[in-house]
Amino acid sequence: MLKNTLLASIFTLAGISLAQAQTCEKNFKVSGIPLVTAVSYKSSQSFPKVKQAEALKRLAQAVAAEGFSGITVDKNLGAIDAHQETSGSGRPQTLRVVARSQGGGTLVNAVFNIQPGQVTTNEVVRSGICTIIRAAAG
Repeated sequence: MLKNTLLASIFTLAGISLAQAQTCEKNFKVSGIPLVTAVSYKSSQSFPKVKQAEALKRLAQAVAAEGFSGITVDKNLGAIDAHQETSGSGRPQTLRVVARSQGGGTLVNAVFNIQPGQVTTNEVVRSGICTIIRAAAG
């Protein structure tokens, strides 16, 4: 307990929230009801010594390596948009990755959305999103 309080205090003093200091896997969240509504999978991770422009380039390469299509990179927004169609339904799943400057580093957020009626497992999405997010570090 004291250790967590001490860590939270250190991160607060450094201007970093405890959630941002955690790994992608620990920040992973899911919202929506599988098969009934759209489902969003989200995660983030902070990279204290990685420059935003270099992170964005690495992230775009990782998105392509994970099999996404229609990849667009907006350097002004620090955003990558992509999609994939794996269900055969013609209804794509979408991915948005954003790399924002944060102090001397970069905060990376990713959101993967699947449409109502589509299903996947949390483990598969967590692994894929975190592989992409970790690519920011090189």
